[in-house]
Amino acid sequence: MAVRENTIWERFLSPVVRLFINEEELQRYAKSVDWEKQSDRFRRADVTIPTYYSSQNFHGIKGGYLNSGAAVTYDAVTQYVLPPNETWVRQALIDAIKVVPQRIIDLGCGTGSTTLMLKQTFPDAEVIGLDLSPYMLVRASHKAESAGLHIHWRHGNAEDTRLPDNSFDLVTATLLFHETPVAISEAILREAFRLLRVGGQVLVLDGNQKTLRQIEWLNNVFEEPYIREYANGSVDAWMGAAGFAGVQTQDVWWTNQVTSGIKPISTTGETVQTMQHDTPTSADSILDNNDLQGFPSPAFDTTA
Repeated sequence: MAVRENTIWERFLSPVVRLFINEEELQRYAKSVDWEKQSDRFRRADVTIPTYYSSQNFHGIKGGYLNSGAAVTYDAVTQYVLPPNETWVRQALIDAIKVVPQRIIDLGCGTGSTTLMLKQTFPDAEVIGLDLSPYMLVRASHKAESAGLHIHWRHGNAEDTRLPDNSFDLVTATLLFHETPVAISEAILREAFRLLRVGGQVLVLDGNQKTLRQIEWLNNVFEEPYIREYANGSVDAWMGAAGFAGVQTQDVWWTNQVTSGIKPISTTGETVQTMQHDTPTSADSILDNNDLQGFPSPAFDTTA
């Protein structure tokens, strides 16, 4: 798929958003990190980057998320593209949790904004944030360190996590499915089903598919190569096809939606396996983590 040039975002909205972003602070943070060294802490040799991810631009970012620039700017931009308030939108996923999880995995965690909220909500749970970009995981780890939260950050593919069957009580994905082809979204849900224990819950927070179908012009604003494919699909149907029961979608304001499903009891029974945890890498930040408190992120929003 060819990369579009001169999108509405590039020509009009990006310059406006930049007026509200402290670019000097972002640059200071970017220069203070040895991105290659720190990303090597997370990069796994057994992870293959799929072409649907590596060959596209996302959010108008050249090269997508496989670069440090994306990790630096993602939070600053996202706060302006999740109306009416990024924290409120992400909180809708938290509010939809019906289980009391001991183990949680956040697929496609990005810079970890939802992952941190999950850990804050369930401080005694083991929480894993998984993402294909080691650069995003570097940023996520800095945010967790600054918030004083212990989270396992794992480089990996959401459609093939290589983690044991029946090892989680809650699987989440926030703003992931509109950035993947439908076939991949369906594969991710099958993987979520495999990872969950019986009675476990999956939650998907993303753009409102009904709204996106009604306002076609919005799909031209941001450089999102798979958003039309996502808009024309149904997360409900994908979850049902993956085997989930009790599937429900609720609107989050007008722009987003959260879909929930439960892994039903199997007629043949299942054996719950114990997950072998990776040994967490020690913090190797060269930053004063207090510097991160000024960065836009729901993890540091104390007004919500």
